Amino acid sequence: MSVRILALVGSLRAGSTNRRLAEAAVKLAPEGAEVVLFEGLADVPFYNEDIDVEGSVPAAAAKLREAAQAADAFLLFSPEYNGTIPAVLKNAIDWLSRPYGAGAFGGKPAAVIGTAFGQYGGVWAQDEARKAVGIAGGKVIEDIKLSIPGSLTRFAETHPVDDAEVAAQLTEVVARLHGNVGEAAAA
Repeated sequence: MSVRILALVGSLRAGSTNRRLAEAAVKLAPEGAEVVLFEGLADVPFYNEDIDVEGSVPAAAAKLREAAQAADAFLLFSPEYNGTIPAVLKNAIDWLSRPYGAGAFGGKPAAVIGTAFGQYGGVWAQDEARKAVGIAGGKVIEDIKLSIPGSLTRFAETHPVDDAEVAAQLTEVVARLHGNVGEAAAA
């Protein structure tokens, strides 16, 4: 069974270490798993129920929902902004939580990982993202965690895919998320 994992990155910066981590996940996905990096979160307007009207949902939000509906699982990459989740990632979660009771997360497995400059690798933001995804309807796999500290120095000269330790950890994260899709389908 081929599994499609939608990757959402909570940083819009061109040189984002979380984006590079997501790119590594795409390359390191095990056989039978495809990690698809969603492009376009910057274009999704802030969630507003007034514009979330069937038949006239903004195109960027509709594209996000479409990609999420086609996914079997989710892998979110979160840096930490002022001790919490970045607005762009929270906004994506908000759009995917609607329509109420029928959002795109729909009980699908989800994991949150990431890297940040601080000594804890963004754990506060990642915990907040897990909480939000769970409330939005995702089946958060709580024991799949990867928080990489010191991102700016660790990845200054090396892409995450070329960091043997990170590559091994990331491969395990994707494989375990892939395995959870099979478990969810069997349940």
